[in-house]
Amino acid sequence: MTVTPYRYLRELGRTLSQHRPRSLRPHNNWMSLSPLAVFLIVYLVSSIVAGDFYRVPIVSAFLIAAVYAIAISRGGDLDRRVAIFSEGAGSKSVLLMIWIFVLAGAFASTARQIGAVDATVALTTSLLPGKLLLAGMFVASCLVSMAVGTSVGTIAALMPIAAGVAGPAGFDIALVAAAITGGAFFGDNLSFISDTTIAATRTQGCKMSEKFKANFALALPAAVIVCVIYILLGSGAAEIQTQDSVNIVKVLPYLAVIILAVSGVNVMVVLLLGIVINGVIGFVSGDFGWVGYLESIGAGIAGMGDLIIVTMLAGGVLEIIRYNGGIDFAVALLTSRIRGRRGAEFSIAALVCLANLCTANNTIAIISTGEIAKNITEKYGLKPRRTASLLDTFSCIVQGILPYGAQMLMAAGLAGVGTLSIIKYLYYPLVLFIITCVSILFVKGKTEVKKA
Repeated sequence: MTVTPYRYLRELGRTLSQHRPRSLRPHNNWMSLSPLAVFLIVYLVSSIVAGDFYRVPIVSAFLIAAVYAIAISRGGDLDRRVAIFSEGAGSKSVLLMIWIFVLAGAFASTARQIGAVDATVALTTSLLPGKLLLAGMFVASCLVSMAVGTSVGTIAALMPIAAGVAGPAGFDIALVAAAITGGAFFGDNLSFISDTTIAATRTQGCKMSEKFKANFALALPAAVIVCVIYILLGSGAAEIQTQDSVNIVKVLPYLAVIILAVSGVNVMVVLLLGIVINGVIGFVSGDFGWVGYLESIGAGIAGMGDLIIVTMLAGGVLEIIRYNGGIDFAVALLTSRIRGRRGAEFSIAALVCLANLCTANNTIAIISTGEIAKNITEKYGLKPRRTASLLDTFSCIVQGILPYGAQMLMAAGLAGVGTLSIIKYLYYPLVLFIITCVSILFVKGKTEVKKA
């Protein structure tokens, strides 16, 4: 995956830094950061007033922040300020990310249309003995979410099964729901087609395979520990009936995507091949014709519309902030008391956690804080893959325990229980948090500030 697109973000950052006027690099400029504050205030206050964190579209809050950013920018007349905003919204890194979002949406939609999700669910659940139900559901959720690249989609696919088997097995449905939800975040954190993975690697300019290895070293031990917990809790379960037949052919698209991505093939090539494989299987099986195939691709792309627009608005807002010296100021502020690698990594973690708490969206949190994290990475000599891993991991940890997060709301709705009843059994985010913090504190690495 040593292709030019992976270098775009690095070169873009250097170019913008070189061309930014020194007069717009203040040592103390809170006003330059105010567009982010406007976004957070608009979103949080409106959501609190509405009593629903998902009633207020994030894209609307970002639009208001974008208008405000252009209005306060010192880039000259209105045309010039809009041009600066547009440079960020249409930068190479943003457009590359959008292309991947488009392909990921098309792949997910066509895979769902041919029944690949149902086949994957049937395959994993057919392997679950009763006494290993909890651990098995957790593992099934891990595998499915890693294949489909979405925690919400995984919960939607598996939670009805969890609700159906919890009673006969003698379990509290909230416990089974927690196993599904925790596994969904495991896969979402690692999947090559997850929007959080795409956002983290694009903002830091590293390969997905490198970020995968860094994440896997943290996620695997956490998953093993949680599996042991669920095995102990599930030892008294009764046997349950599973499906007799599984359509292995329809599992092939996900297997192909995982194998090709892990092998280092460019992610856009991987997704294109996945879309082609879905089409071939769909045509042969009669799940759709040519027009149906195109409709499915279109529906998948349309489903990514809000995320694409938010990505462009966020890119424009951050470009305005960067042009006015806000990025330099934020990095100086956040790193003023940092003495080495540990402090730098904890500051990155705190930054993305705060953003996620405010937005209840891990992808947007990564996109919003990625540029600042990249500056901290460069200043303290961290590895981009490590920073990408921390951004993705901590955003998923916070998203996994938010009572008002989309994943938790969906899990609670499908399981018919309260969000807090699921959270008390949700061991994976907690274990992952502990392991990641331990890795920051004790894993060997740079401890001295990188020389300028």
